[in-house]
Amino acid sequence: MAFALIAAFFLVTEHRAHLLGVLPFLLLLACPLLHLFHHGGHGGHDSESKEGDGK
Repeated sequence: MAFALIAAFFLVTEHRAHLLGVLPFLLLLACPLLHLFHHGGHGGHDSESKEGDGK
């Protein structure tokens, strides 16, 4: 585990420019993923809505 931590440290420090260059694309990729996963919490987009039933 110590070897993995040391290797990760050197990968991050030596390739920081590459990692930061990918960041805008990761944010763009996160938008559709967040849209897909967060719509499960409010019941989705089904046609049987509880609102406007008159009940």
